[in-house]
Order: sequence, then C-alpha cells, then structure tokens
Amino acid sequence: MGNKNTKPQLVFDYFSMLNKVPRPSKKEEKVIAFLQRFAEDNNLQYKVDEVGNVLITKDATPGMEDRPTVVFQSHMDMVCEKTSDREIDFENDEIETFIDGDWMKAKGTTLGADDGIGVAMEMALLTDKTVKHGPIECLFTVDEETGLTGAFALKPGFFSGKYLLNLDSEDEGEIFVGCAGGANTEITLNLKKEPLRKSFFAMHISVDKLRGGHSGDDINKHRANAIKAIIRFIYKEMQKYDLRLVDLQGGNLHNAIPRQAEAVIAVPFDKKEDVRVDFNIFASEFEEEYKDETGVRFFLESVLDIEECIEKEQAAQIVNALMAVHNGVYEMSIDLPGLVETSSNLASVHFVDDKMVIVTSQRSSIGSQRVAMSDAVAATFSLIGAEVKTGDGYPGWKPNPDSKLLKVATDSYKSLFGKEPKVKAIHAGLECGLFKEKNPGLDMISIGPTLRGVHSPDEALLIPTVEMVWKHILDILEKL
Repeated sequence: MGNKNTKPQLVFDYFSMLNKVPRPSKKEEKVIAFLQRFAEDNNLQYKVDEVGNVLITKDATPGMEDRPTVVFQSHMDMVCEKTSDREIDFENDEIETFIDGDWMKAKGTTLGADDGIGVAMEMALLTDKTVKHGPIECLFTVDEETGLTGAFALKPGFFSGKYLLNLDSEDEGEIFVGCAGGANTEITLNLKKEPLRKSFFAMHISVDKLRGGHSGDDINKHRANAIKAIIRFIYKEMQKYDLRLVDLQGGNLHNAIPRQAEAVIAVPFDKKEDVRVDFNIFASEFEEEYKDETGVRFFLESVLDIEECIEKEQAAQIVNALMAVHNGVYEMSIDLPGLVETSSNLASVHFVDDKMVIVTSQRSSIGSQRVAMSDAVAATFSLIGAEVKTGDGYPGWKPNPDSKLLKVATDSYKSLFGKEPKVKAIHAGLECGLFKEKNPGLDMISIGPTLRGVHSPDEALLIPTVEMVWKHILDILEKL
C-alpha cells in the first residue's frame, strides 16, 4: 500500500493483504485459512471452533505476565455490495482500494473496513514486537453481518480474558458501552395471478443510486428507502388509475437501507402518458425532499409481451401494506439523548415465481420494545393473509457505568488527545451482547476508526483515525 498517510503502516499492510482474500458472510473459508496461515507463519498458537471462529493468542511481554488477559475482537466477514455498473465476483475477486485525500475507498464496492480494519489491527498487535502488553487473545468471528452466527455459536471458555475490546465501531473518539438488540421479521405471501388485458400498457419503473447505508447506525440520517419510494408512487397512481402490478423487486441485505427498487406496472393505454408525467413530478418532489440523495436516478420505460399480473385486489393489499408498514426511527431514547431507541427497516421485497418474500429488521435497546416493533410489522402483513415469522434475534448490551475498562480507556484518551471521548451506546447490533450473555463477568468496550457509508459502495475509511485508535489501544494495554 505504501502511502505516507497510511499509518501505522503495519496495520494498512495487513488490511491490504486481507482485501485480497474473499470473505462474504457465510462464505469465510478462505479468510479462515488465511488467518490460520498467518498464525502458523508467526509461530502463534491458535484454535478454530466448529463454526469457524478463530482465536490467536500471544504471550505477554517479559515482565508483564501478571497483567490481566485482554481479548481483542473483530468479525472476519464483510458486506458485499456493489454499484450496478461494477463487475466483480465477491467469492473470488479481491477488493480494489484507492485513496481520496484522507479517505480510503473501494472501486465500486464496499471497502470491507467493516470490520477488516479491526482484523488488521489485531494482526498488527499479534506481530508488532515493539508493543508492550500482558497476555493477548485475538478473536475473529464469522458471519457477523447476516446473523451473528459466530457469536451465537461461541462456547463459554473459548477465550479466557475478562476484558474485551470490540473493534467494530465506526466513530473515532467515541467509546461504545452498549448496543441495540435486534431481530428479523420475514413475510411470505402466495401470489395470485390473472391475465393482463391487451388494452393495458406495461412499463418498468425504477429508483436507484440512493445512498443506502447501515440499517442501524444510519437509520436516523434521513436516508431514503428505495422500496418505500417506489411504493409511494405506485400507491398514488392506484388511487387515480386502474393500475395493475406485475412485478416488484428491491433491496438486498437485511441490515442495509435499500438503495434500489424496481417494479413493472400496467395501466390502460389512454393513461400511459399521464403516468409518465406523474412519475416525473414524483421524481422532482422526491429530490426536493431528499436533497442529500444527490445521485438518485429515476427510470421509466415501456415493456412488451406482459401476459400476467397480480390479481387486482391482492395487488392493492400488497401496496397498502408496504405503504403502511413502519420504516425508520420509531422512538428516541430518553436516557441517552440522541440515541435511537427503536427502529424498523424494510430491507427487501422480491416477487419470486408465485411468492412474495419480504425481509424486515427491527432494533431496540429495550428488549420489550423490539418485540412490540416486530409485532407491529407482523400485524401489518397479517392483515393481508401473509405468513409472518420473526426470528429469535440477538440480545442488546446494557451499559455498565462501573466498568474498569471504560475508566482506563477514558483516562487514556484524555491523556493522549487532550479531550474527553464521547461515551455512547449504538443503535446497531454488536456481538458484545452475545459475549456478555455467555460471560456475565466480562468487562467490554467497543472502539474503532471513523467509517462512513458502511454496507454500501460508498464505504470509506478516514485514514488518520486509524493511527489514533492504534495509539489508544496501545496505551490501554500499558495501563490496564
């Protein structure tokens, strides 16, 4: 990588190596093997559990053997998203990075700094002989992004440390001490079809190139949901015209705000130009409402040879439900001003053969509120006869105001940088909740360099903050 701005160089060298290794969620075989080779090449002890979690250990610096064991943890998988014009095979191709000022980005894809930069920091800790520390355990978990599978499967005793630093946060200068719990609610509906009359004109409409982002961390940042946008247009047109719904597709990952959605609709021939005009007006109104969505693209074209559509009454029910279901922030926290307490994300909608499949995700720092939010989503789609299933989800992580690790980390930050760090909770699912559930005595914090646009091709890493986090980690290790 060799850029004068990429400090510490060892961390960025490892990040560069890591980005040559494909690591989509649930397909981490190559990165597991990469970490095993890394441990063997550096004469480090390691073990791998049944699901693929890797633990690599490093003995204490001579004279520091009596220090407490510290666990560092990152997840090895990454969200694989790309722009529509980018050709890449995420299971075999490497991530191509470039530097834009103080930011590192990827060419048309997610960067993988979530959480590859955390993995790279752990690798540097394990091999940098200048670092002074007590016993270190570096934990690398699988499948954080699509189900926290690695953290769920982690058995008590896999690591022994009582202090844990999660390196999966996205704002330097902020120390996270709590996170939201969450669950996915999935909806399935058998579609009823009917012939599309020859007097109808079909057209393909789409909304794409929205900013998207993380369905937890970015849910309060006025990011448009592409599915909601396209349904909003279809709903209004259904009130005006005898509109038929043929197809609907949008979104991808359960933990990403949808950037793209498309539909095929049909209206009587004499209304087609009215719909075109309405679509242009809608696009103009949308752009006025969402001024930050500077790259958004609206598209409409005619479609030939459409023979079937969704039965009219059912199509209206589907559109009504998608229009009504809650999306975005539901409640803000009273205890922690500025923290989203409860939210829901309409993540994806796909017509597949004769079924409609919808995935939504609910989050809350209060378990009962998360359940209530999931129930509200379920109730909306139960009204149209859909089959609804909410998963078991994952627990939140309740802040511990008496944390020794937090005090050491806070004092260290003030000493290093001359300012107070922000101590916060995050409206996103961290694996810490599951670690705490299995190790009740664990003392944890979560830190990390500044990232923006995670879970989207806009993902970017603020390079100078990597060195700041690195210095903070080393100072914590010396003082703990």
